[in-house]
Amino acid sequence: MIIKTLELTDYRNYESLKIDFGPGVNILYGDNAQGKTNILEAIFLAATTKSHRGTNDKDIIRFGAEEGHLRILLYKNDVDTRLDIHIRKSKTKVIAIDQKKIKKATELLGLLNVVFFSPEDLNIIKNGPAERRRFTDMELCQLDDFYLYNLNNYNKIVNQRNTLLKDIYFNPSLKETIEIWDSQLVSYGSKVIERRKAFVDQLNEVIGPVHEKLSGHKESLRIIYEPNIEIEDYEQALSSSTERDIKTKMTNVGPHRDDFVFMVGDIDIRKFGSQGQQRTAALSLKLAEIEIVKRLTGDIPILLLDDVLSELDSGRQKFLLDSIGDVQTIITCTGVEDFVNSRIKIDKLFEISNGALISSQ
Repeated sequence: MIIKTLELTDYRNYESLKIDFGPGVNILYGDNAQGKTNILEAIFLAATTKSHRGTNDKDIIRFGAEEGHLRILLYKNDVDTRLDIHIRKSKTKVIAIDQKKIKKATELLGLLNVVFFSPEDLNIIKNGPAERRRFTDMELCQLDDFYLYNLNNYNKIVNQRNTLLKDIYFNPSLKETIEIWDSQLVSYGSKVIERRKAFVDQLNEVIGPVHEKLSGHKESLRIIYEPNIEIEDYEQALSSSTERDIKTKMTNVGPHRDDFVFMVGDIDIRKFGSQGQQRTAALSLKLAEIEIVKRLTGDIPILLLDDVLSELDSGRQKFLLDSIGDVQTIITCTGVEDFVNSRIKIDKLFEISNGALISSQ
């Protein structure tokens, strides 16, 4: 799988842009705040229907324009596929595959698989549990449309239940209706928990050897899933938490409060690991993500590196670049000197300035 061409119209700071990527390593370079990350965001949006920044559609459209367009020519399974996304301020996106409009955005998932790695991801281990849940959800939603369906429904019901909890505070008679939401919450939430457990098992098969090699055979890494509630206890725990939920006006039990533990030996590196251990674990996680996509889809994902190499020491930089192999990689950076020094083979080099492609080599 490779992206052959990306075209943007009225997207972020781009009035018009067309880039023809090479099948190997592609470098986007230029000063900060010129629009390099916006290109990676567009590719991520094409894969997942959402911005990695969590931005609303209306904020993606170039200032002063009413709508934006994104087009990708993708080469997959020996066939060219054209993907078009029409972004509108006050309406849902229009998505077409080979010029045929799809009915649901979820039909897009699985067409294009990407692994996105940014400096913020280096803090995924030491940051709060929301970051680790977000990583898990982003990956599983690309790979498993059944998980996406269950997660979306679960999140909707949590929000609806929370609204009800606020209303109950002022109108106690509404308490009788909460059981309706609870049964649906348990149904969808249990499926989310079950799939997360399976995903962690799959990750552990891959991440151990990756981390051992990255740490110079000095450390062994494993991930432990910490569900907020076990499936068999879910219904009772939710019922028992009703009074507390009404007082706090929020749902306190369920997979929206899950976490994941990263263990090096007997040490929980979320709490007691050094910054170096946490960053090495984060890098291992991203490299394992590539392998997981390969195993589950039979295809090679596209790797997006957003100025992440500047945050890694030379040893981790070399390991990451050596691990790229046959993966189409698109890298943003402020200069190309580090890549010349690392002697990495560069397919194409693009200079970006003020929302425009200045040069291509």
